[in-house]
Amino acid sequence: MAGYVCTIAGGKGGVGKTTTAVNVGAVLQEMGYDVAVVDADLGMANLGSMLSVEPEKSLHEILAGEAAVSEALTDAPGGLTVIPGEQSLEAFADADPAKLRKVIKTLRNAYDVVLIDTGAGLSHEVAVPLGLADGIVLVTTPDDVAVGDTVKTAQLANRIDGAVLGAIINRATRHTDVAAIAEQMEFPLLAVIPDDPQATTEEPLVLNAPESTAADAYRRLTEALEGVFFQDESVESDIETILDDEWFLEDAEDHSDADDDEGSGGVFGLFN
Repeated sequence: MAGYVCTIAGGKGGVGKTTTAVNVGAVLQEMGYDVAVVDADLGMANLGSMLSVEPEKSLHEILAGEAAVSEALTDAPGGLTVIPGEQSLEAFADADPAKLRKVIKTLRNAYDVVLIDTGAGLSHEVAVPLGLADGIVLVTTPDDVAVGDTVKTAQLANRIDGAVLGAIINRATRHTDVAAIAEQMEFPLLAVIPDDPQATTEEPLVLNAPESTAADAYRRLTEALEGVFFQDESVESDIETILDDEWFLEDAEDHSDADDDEGSGGVFGLFN
């Protein structure tokens, strides 16, 4: 049986797409699935550096016709298999995004889950992995620009018949107006990932800071996605937004004076 292909996308850079792919992949690997993560951010590849791995061959070399998929498979923390990219302009110029289809087909036949980490924007190199996915998870921060760009990414996905599962809001605080962000989305809100600056910067977070609130959020998100990937569960009918008030209690204590003046805003205003 072919594996499930999930593309992690978002319109703006720096919102946590790679972090999401790595942590969801690590949790799925812990659950017993064989997982491959592909760095399809051809212009700003950072999967390899994030995980401190040095591949013998890169995705760029595969897409340039200079390497086979098997040569680029790289062991990463948590038992993950990754295919990192390169950061040079020369590699970017030689890589043909259209060849990604064959790469993903090969991986789909060898792994239970293939997670595709994408770049920002609405370019052809972003559209290709959107069209290859069984399901698309969008990532945004609470920033207005990031939210707007994520909505545009969903619109692009819809135009090419991509299946958007929903979005996650990354780096949320108690004062994030989740309700206002959700109203801008024409797709489900899968999870709210708390901003956790005290957690380790070493990825995967779920392995290196397993007790952190962000790690807890990623684990719950992955458990929900497992049902969608493998048990024919529906996001609309079977999954509630992953959000726990307790993730924000410490943040609330630090800003208690401000809270007294806020009525029903922020994350609690949506779900209480």
